[in-house]
Amino acid sequence: MSRRTPRNALDRLRTPRGLHGFLKTASVCALIAGVLSPLSPAMAAGTGSAEVKAAQAAANDHCGGQCSDILPPGQNGNATLAQILLNQAFGTQPSHAEDQLGPYAKLATGYQGLSNDKINTFFNDASFGVPDGQAASTVRPAGRDDVTIVRDKKTGVPHITGTTRYGTEFGAGYAAAQDRLWLMDLFRHVGRGQLTPFAGGAPANQGLEQQFWRSAPYTEADLEAQIESAAAKSGERGKLALADVDAYVAGVNAYIDASDKGRYFPGEYVLTGHKDAITNAGTIERFKRSDLIALASVIGSLFGAGGGGEVNNALSLLAAQEKYGVAEGTKVWESFRQRNDPEAVLTQQDGSFPYLPTPADPQGRALPDAGSVRAEPLVYDRTGSAGAAGATGASAKAADAAVTSARRGMSNALVVSGEHTASGHPVAVFGPQTGYFAPQLLMLQEIQGPGISARGASFAGLSMYVELGRGQDYAWSATTSGQDIIDTYAVELCQDDYHYLYRGTCTPMEKVERRNAWKPTVADPTAAGSYTMRVWRTKYGPVESRATVGGKKVAYTTLRSSYLHEADSIIGFQMLNDPDYLNGPERFQGAVQHINYTFNWFYADSEHTAYYNSGDNPVRASGVDAEFPVWARQAYEWQDWDPAANTARYTGASAHPQSVDQGYYVSWNNKQAKDYPAASWGNGSVHRGDLLDDRVKKLVAEGGVTRTALVKAMAEAGLADLRAEDVLPGLLKVVESAPVSDPAAKTAVDGLKAWLSAGGLRTETSAGAKKYAHADAIRTLDAWWPLLVKAEFEPGLGSDLYTAFTRNLPVDESPSAAHGPTGAHAGSAFQYGWWSYVDKDIRSVLGESVKGPLAHAYCGDGDLTACRNTLVSTLKEAAGRTAAQVYPGDENCSAGDQWCADSVIHRTLGGIKHGGIGWQNRPTYQQVVEFTSHR
Repeated sequence: MSRRTPRNALDRLRTPRGLHGFLKTASVCALIAGVLSPLSPAMAAGTGSAEVKAAQAAANDHCGGQCSDILPPGQNGNATLAQILLNQAFGTQPSHAEDQLGPYAKLATGYQGLSNDKINTFFNDASFGVPDGQAASTVRPAGRDDVTIVRDKKTGVPHITGTTRYGTEFGAGYAAAQDRLWLMDLFRHVGRGQLTPFAGGAPANQGLEQQFWRSAPYTEADLEAQIESAAAKSGERGKLALADVDAYVAGVNAYIDASDKGRYFPGEYVLTGHKDAITNAGTIERFKRSDLIALASVIGSLFGAGGGGEVNNALSLLAAQEKYGVAEGTKVWESFRQRNDPEAVLTQQDGSFPYLPTPADPQGRALPDAGSVRAEPLVYDRTGSAGAAGATGASAKAADAAVTSARRGMSNALVVSGEHTASGHPVAVFGPQTGYFAPQLLMLQEIQGPGISARGASFAGLSMYVELGRGQDYAWSATTSGQDIIDTYAVELCQDDYHYLYRGTCTPMEKVERRNAWKPTVADPTAAGSYTMRVWRTKYGPVESRATVGGKKVAYTTLRSSYLHEADSIIGFQMLNDPDYLNGPERFQGAVQHINYTFNWFYADSEHTAYYNSGDNPVRASGVDAEFPVWARQAYEWQDWDPAANTARYTGASAHPQSVDQGYYVSWNNKQAKDYPAASWGNGSVHRGDLLDDRVKKLVAEGGVTRTALVKAMAEAGLADLRAEDVLPGLLKVVESAPVSDPAAKTAVDGLKAWLSAGGLRTETSAGAKKYAHADAIRTLDAWWPLLVKAEFEPGLGSDLYTAFTRNLPVDESPSAAHGPTGAHAGSAFQYGWWSYVDKDIRSVLGESVKGPLAHAYCGDGDLTACRNTLVSTLKEAAGRTAAQVYPGDENCSAGDQWCADSVIHRTLGGIKHGGIGWQNRPTYQQVVEFTSHR
């Protein structure tokens, strides 16, 4: 049997060949038997004590059985070595590792027959407590008498009940480690830029540590200072937060000690050489406060840091000005940027919230000279097996594949006020799309203790509070908003490449390095190597690239308002969990104002709904255009900026989009409000937020909205092809502006029209069929879209400008578009693409009204006949492409397998892997709530 060279300790276990080669070195039975006997206490069945049951029954739950939630693939994200080996050899799953994947997947084919009594076929009851007879285990962590952890039989979710605050948070830390210790350890090393020494030098591991450490190159002193700094600014709540963190960390460490002694720690520690399966020699490093900041820097970078990209913006502006001249080129650029498009779907429907208006006379711009921009190298001194040519590119590609599916979309929310519901109580279906990973980045828990009463999801390792979930009589959730809190500064160099002018003084850059080396492990005895990562820091942030501006040498730096403030949001989450504080929508908005990351927050109780857009939005200097790099001079700095602490003046709470009791809210990473600039390119007339808005608007107009109706609206939107629903009708109108005589084109048109008549959904012919209805039409559109966009726009824009614009905004993000920003098998789709550009251009060619049109007509240079010829010729080319050409196959799917190409596959971050599920464009964690009463 041929064998390939393994890439890291876990990689060998991800393929049958690698596993076979590993197991040949020892008796399978002996190896499994040797590590199977010590099982985690969490797996041992037990019954809850009367004390615990009484505490659960006393929980003040106002949901009336109308709260549900789900988080795939399953609650249990830890596995012993034996369980990993069994999974890889025979496909068996540890208890509660994959049990939520089936119900989650089945909604795609089951939503049409949904009724209120069937909701919990696809979700789980999210009521407080564990019903009588449903306790699977009861643990008093470390023998404490002030906290119990009860896990229910159905899901294995921990229900943590404490009689003291310390005990409650200790239990939260212990439960987190029970469910996600390996993942927590993995990401504290990612946040420090030290993943490869910990988990091996695979390209994916290299890419992860490089991607995150570049944006947050913290020293250990930086990490240690942040929690205390955040606590010091917040009075008594700050002191409480610090105590909560200490108790939580103590709980994590108690589990490490117990699992080490009992030998039921995660098996990945053996596979990566940290522990010996036979002798138990080796160490699992205990956690400390600063580890939580390292974790938070990763999560904040993924989901809560909007803006950036100013250098790419500058390059495309220069390309537009080169093509059209300065004035007209600027006009063209602005029309494609769509900062404040009048046709964009809005979350906040009324009012204006001006932020970063386009200045008439921009000040301080530092646009690079043509051809001068060079990315700052991060990696130096490669040695060993990973030092082959192309290793850096491979690691970057692997990082993109592993992470951007999480970074690109945190969605979605559908919230309807009581005046439009059947019960008179608000209804909400909402949750974050955090990507599909094994184990999942999020974990579920219920926490009941002094000053804490909540159930929901939290990021592993940051679960001292519930971050998205429900309280006693309210629920909340978030979507990524991405408004601009990041700026690029051009620091003028002096003396050499590593000194810069800071307020007139030549100042040395600070060099921060990580020297990472990885060695062979039990599972991978061949891979070894090392490299150095180096970041140059300035007072204006880390150096990202270098260029010349007007002939002067500069370094472009990136400064974000949350830099050095990863812990500041802890107070807001503490408030969300505090039933004594949070008693209505106004207090909810007050809590999330303390969260410095860029999120849209949504709230529902039995009487009210609310919305607030959070984030520390720095107040820019007068005349500065935040879309482009500016000179690092005091006149163009953030107002009241203190470089030592990285604090500034921020826009006030009233300037953030917000409201209470709006008729309905929808959010799918769309534009927040009028005059609040779009976070990303292409946020115009067609956005995936329209898929929600159209459906919820119709439900509200009909009245009597129910939980069932709102789930159906979400599920259908999550199966819709945005291009088909909102752009294809206009394309076909152009194509059919004259008779379609070509047989191939006619067949394609008829198929597309039939698909549209059926709803334009990417749905299976029947449950489990793994074959789409209207498969040929779907294949045709998947092939046609990139062809028609290029043929429509490149001739008019020219190749250079067209290419520059595609760097700002990818052309396509269909589920199977492996070239799109989220990569293949990511679930989240249709967030980024040229849908609005095509829609506006086609309507212009048809002579229809367009608000905020593109600066020029592009399809056929604005001539209907020429445009039709372009569309028909590209349609014929697309229709002639085989399924194997459109869906070329990968390590998961055979060429031509359309359903598989779309399918969602959990990206393994540990030793356990899961099967694929059919595509759904929906949140990873999701709640369905309708409170029946209020305190």
